[in-house]
Amino acid sequence: MAQTSSWRGRAIFSTEKRVRTHKTMNKINPKFLEKEVAAALEEDLGLGDLTTDAIVSHDLEATGEFLAKEEMVLAGWPVVIEVFRSVSPSIICRTNFPEGARISQGTVFGTVSGPAAGLLKGERVALNFLQQLSGVATATRRFVEAAEGTGVAILDTRKTTPGLRFLEKYAVRMGGGKNHRLGLYDGVLIKENHIAMAGSIGEAVRRARSGTDHLKKIEVEVTNFTELDQALEAGCEVILLDNMTVEQVRQAVERVGKKIFLEVSGGINLENVRRYAETGVDFISVGALTHSVKAVDISLELRL
Repeated sequence: MAQTSSWRGRAIFSTEKRVRTHKTMNKINPKFLEKEVAAALEEDLGLGDLTTDAIVSHDLEATGEFLAKEEMVLAGWPVVIEVFRSVSPSIICRTNFPEGARISQGTVFGTVSGPAAGLLKGERVALNFLQQLSGVATATRRFVEAAEGTGVAILDTRKTTPGLRFLEKYAVRMGGGKNHRLGLYDGVLIKENHIAMAGSIGEAVRRARSGTDHLKKIEVEVTNFTELDQALEAGCEVILLDNMTVEQVRQAVERVGKKIFLEVSGGINLENVRRYAETGVDFISVGALTHSVKAVDISLELRL
């Protein structure tokens, strides 16, 4: 039931104004990045690095190499730069790999050089960010490649690490995925608890339509065909098929035709994502891209 390609590559709730914003989001907002890194360094350093301050002289220089200990997709190098810039502006960070690049196991993909004390104070925070974000990008790439050629877009969810949502959603984009809502402020998604509070799908959609910007697209989550029919009758623009089997999703696609966009979520993994993608839906959202991702194994070895 492929629709026109006008939404491909966009956050699916975007108005035209926000679409233009999302097209620039392969970069991280510098002010946001500075704030996130400052909080992480404050958490780790506090009043100072007791070990480094006692052992390492301030005039000692060192170099470090980032080594990929498993195959990975790189995401988060701008964060690494900001971490080391914050602890010591004279530290130089270098890499020949762009964000989103696939890196083979055993590859040295980046270096840092400068005051040894600064490198020691920033290494764990830099690695924490880099390992987590590259883990998100690597997991996303696997899902994107598993669905390749079907025309479906792999989306993230709001199941992110508290405080890291923007960075994790950035990493999803670096892995080739697309962003769903950035937050509750970003789009209308009517779920089962909203429906319970409103009394029915139709009433929930009516209230959402009258209470939000007329340009906002309204999505409704459904779990069975009765709810699907009610959502269609209510006139929403997107329907989320929640925890349905592949066959149920295929029947829903046949039932809806090309009337509106269909998204699938719930129970999606690398073993079944291809089967879901081949049903003809437009979007597949995967919480596992961020809520249970495995950090990539990366080491940073320093030498004089």
